[in-house]
Amino acid sequence: MAVQDQSMSRSRKPDWLKMRPPSGREFTGIKETLREHDLNTVCEEANCPNLGECWSGRNGTSESDSGGTATFMLMGHRCSRGCNFCDVETGGMEPLDPDEPENVGKAIAEIGLDYVVLTSVDRDDLPDQGAGHFARTIREIKKRHPGVLVEVLIPDFQGEERLVRKIIDAQPDVIAHNVETVERLQFPVRDRRAGYEQSLGVLEQVERESDIYTKTSIMLGHGEYDHEVYQTLADLRERGVDIVTLGQYLQPSLSHLEVKRYDHPDKYETWRRVAEEELGFLYCASGPMVRSSYKAGELFVDAVLREGRSVEDARASARQSPASN
Repeated sequence: MAVQDQSMSRSRKPDWLKMRPPSGREFTGIKETLREHDLNTVCEEANCPNLGECWSGRNGTSESDSGGTATFMLMGHRCSRGCNFCDVETGGMEPLDPDEPENVGKAIAEIGLDYVVLTSVDRDDLPDQGAGHFARTIREIKKRHPGVLVEVLIPDFQGEERLVRKIIDAQPDVIAHNVETVERLQFPVRDRRAGYEQSLGVLEQVERESDIYTKTSIMLGHGEYDHEVYQTLADLRERGVDIVTLGQYLQPSLSHLEVKRYDHPDKYETWRRVAEEELGFLYCASGPMVRSSYKAGELFVDAVLREGRSVEDARASARQSPASN
């Protein structure tokens, strides 16, 4: 399998990597609501380049759009792991906020979301690594807002099946867990407590024990080879993963891993075709600015689950959004 090589070295950021500055009514409203309820988002903590687009409205086209999207980050803003690509702070763990599940539920109503994304820091310091708190938040949302679709991006819980099962039993609509990069580069990209087979095992368990949609994400730009990306996609599909996203790694600071290469948008389109047409993923969002918690993927799931569209129609609907570009 050959993928056309249209890429740039790390010497300068290419023109196609452009960010929309945060603005708009939805952006301001979401920020105020989050502060009022003392909630964190991965959008802010990880300095996501799409923050302005997502928070400014679901379609990202004007201030008249509704349904801004935010990814709530549970269990604090400090992580027990130190991945070398991530801008979330490490160490100094604090006790869980027992009111957080309820506060998330309240914030959803005030913001007016119909699709919610939850993620969390790693909490290896806790007896259940935070799985119970995560599950309580899912149940609180489902109880308060039965019509809201819930996607969760979970840690690996050190591969403990009983903890992953707590998330499954809470019945979110999508369970995501990111493999992040190809097998060869798991370290130094990820913390040593993470691992390729461990992450594949989490995704495979969700697929084996439920009919919940599974999702994962791969970052490009760490020095991976095309055959390694292809193998990663094949491994994920073999485990039954439904949705995959591919995006460009961007260095958060000088203390993080350097970008080895910037791939051209045409190459991301090639990977999308490989994922969907050759390997059989239900949906692939692929582009330089795509991130794991990303509106194009949400729109696909929304079209399938809420509107009952076919996979083909849902793909087309999701790609009409600027988020898919």
